[in-house]
Amino acid sequence: MREPRNRVVRVKRFGGPEGLEVVDAPLPTAGRGEVRVRVLASSVEYTDVTIRRHLYPWVLRRPPFVLGYDVVGEIDQLGDGVSGFQIGDRVADMTVLGSNAAYRTLRADRVTRVPAGVDAAEAATLILSWTTAYQLLHRAARIRRGQRVLVQGAAGGVGLALLVLGRQAGVELWGTARGEHAALLRELAATPIDYRREDFTRVLPGGFDVVFDGIGEEGYRRSFAALKRGGLLCAYGYTAGVQARRRMLPMLGWIARLYLWGWLPGGKRARGYSINVMRARHPAWFREDLERLFGLLASGAIRPRVAERISLDEVPEAHRRLEAGGLEGKLVVCPDLPSRREPGPTSVRATPAT
Repeated sequence: MREPRNRVVRVKRFGGPEGLEVVDAPLPTAGRGEVRVRVLASSVEYTDVTIRRHLYPWVLRRPPFVLGYDVVGEIDQLGDGVSGFQIGDRVADMTVLGSNAAYRTLRADRVTRVPAGVDAAEAATLILSWTTAYQLLHRAARIRRGQRVLVQGAAGGVGLALLVLGRQAGVELWGTARGEHAALLRELAATPIDYRREDFTRVLPGGFDVVFDGIGEEGYRRSFAALKRGGLLCAYGYTAGVQARRRMLPMLGWIARLYLWGWLPGGKRARGYSINVMRARHPAWFREDLERLFGLLASGAIRPRVAERISLDEVPEAHRRLEAGGLEGKLVVCPDLPSRREPGPTSVRATPAT
């Protein structure tokens, strides 16, 4: 029987998508307390773009390293000391790095079981984007039925999840997006705001109860201005800064300023959210929230949008598409898919850092 082949997508240098390469890699072996999985699905996140551009404060590694923020996989090897799992079980984890691969190892005490029968690509979309949205709504903002909520970047992965889960929680929703996404936002019971033609700070007299902002336009100033007295801004990203090719230090300054705004007169509040910080402080919450989302997926109560399922070889182009914007839903890597392009000079044999 032939040994399985492992391939990975790694960053060979910080910068643009040309700094990515798809390479053959050694097959990992499950160590003590670990399981090895055959990767079924791993999302391509906008966070991967910030990591590739060296703008993500939670990743201090230097190239080369393997990308891949989340993973759904099938266990094919058990390490010593692992109990409660068997070969063939499907599990998921948020890994931050290393999951755009055909095979990888995971700590058995950190994985979450994936219900039988759910689509692996749809399940993968829940790990970062939907768990972030759920925690923003219920852990960070603690929203209440009837509140008026603005979602910045509503057509993105987290934005769409905020709309779906916010509707289920009974809040009134507005969302900023390109004009061509207006029909999608209306389908999700949100009032669309074309950010290129409308001033969202003037849409709702009196202001919003909560604004969720993963864009960071003008350092979150306009989102803060759109709040009503006593309102809350939850900032969870800064794609505007990434698109403008800013360096990390100014964007960290934006986040630091959020905490200072809480002392300004007017009663408005602002806070930053990081799923990594939340998981470190409350590790049980991450598994609890992801299990709840998997349950909603299994029951059909939610249906994440997968824009396209792609092969490992298509990840560099997927990064270009993400940076261009305009996608509705998530690009998901399914390593079992055959490549739709001829192998290029970057498809080489190497030993990557994982």
